[in-house]
Amino acid sequence: MKLLTFAVPCYNSQAYMEHCVETLLEGGDDVEIILVDDGSKDDTGAIADRYAAQYPDIVRVVHQENGGHGEGVNQGLRRAQGLYYKVVDSDDWADVDALRKVIAKLREFSQMEHPVDMLVCNYVYEHVEDQTQKVMRYTNVFPQNRVFTWDEIGRFRPSQYLLMHSVFYRTQLLRGCGLELPKHTFYVDNIFVYQPLPFVKTLYYMDLDFYRYFIGRADQSVNEQVMVKRVDQQLRVTRIMIDSHNLRGVAAQHRRLSRYMFNYLSMMMTISSVFLIIDGSPEALGKKTELWEYLRTVDSGIYHKMKYRSISAVGNFPGYQGRKLSVRLYRLARRIYKFN
Repeated sequence: MKLLTFAVPCYNSQAYMEHCVETLLEGGDDVEIILVDDGSKDDTGAIADRYAAQYPDIVRVVHQENGGHGEGVNQGLRRAQGLYYKVVDSDDWADVDALRKVIAKLREFSQMEHPVDMLVCNYVYEHVEDQTQKVMRYTNVFPQNRVFTWDEIGRFRPSQYLLMHSVFYRTQLLRGCGLELPKHTFYVDNIFVYQPLPFVKTLYYMDLDFYRYFIGRADQSVNEQVMVKRVDQQLRVTRIMIDSHNLRGVAAQHRRLSRYMFNYLSMMMTISSVFLIIDGSPEALGKKTELWEYLRTVDSGIYHKMKYRSISAVGNFPGYQGRKLSVRLYRLARRIYKFN
């Protein structure tokens, strides 16, 4: 059995996907790489087929009509043979030395009666604009180099979240929790890393800079102007996250996990609110009100707690001047944390 499945959704990725794949191939026969050609119009599919022919025991290819990043993740999960599952975007890459250490640790997990549910490593923002790096690590949150539970975690900083880049989930856990990402929707990585969390019972953290996240292209989905245009997809993802779990129920089992999930959802509500404010149209401001009302109908207690806490209040200052202040504060936070 393979230790690790890499799913690589690819759409018009001919310019950069080879660098990504070459780093993943360093995992050798312990990994499988599923390249999902998402209806590309360039040579992405041909490049994928070439890798499959060259490495038939490691690389498999799925050609599909365009379904978006989420369907690429779904296709990989349906076909995954690895004990663990990791999504890597085609313009990102893995640190080779860190990959070898991760494989060795996963081999240890595979010998356990109950393999660890989730492995966490660091990720690195590779900023194009100023050629800088920012490492996102979790040494303040997680015990290192031992198995632990949610009851043992510390507090996450305001700019610190578990992202798709940092997690390796046990494959059967993802299947067992019914994870299915929506098609034709951006930002579904938030669902991927949020929905399975209450099903995770055991964790392991390695202070390794595993994932290299390339950011700064003008067409990237986290570009501010692009996010404003795609705000309806942001809203869809946020609503799915609202519906995915009863946070009060999570709190009854895992108080510290519930606190983290509350903060994550609060961040998503803030981002949705701020980009609707940046749009500024009456329709967009109406959607902002609808989003908060939706949360109130689902759980009025969570709504009141979230609306008036500091991180969410950024999206809820009243009036025109309040909205301008919201945008200024958000942009300031982005510069401080380099969130995108």
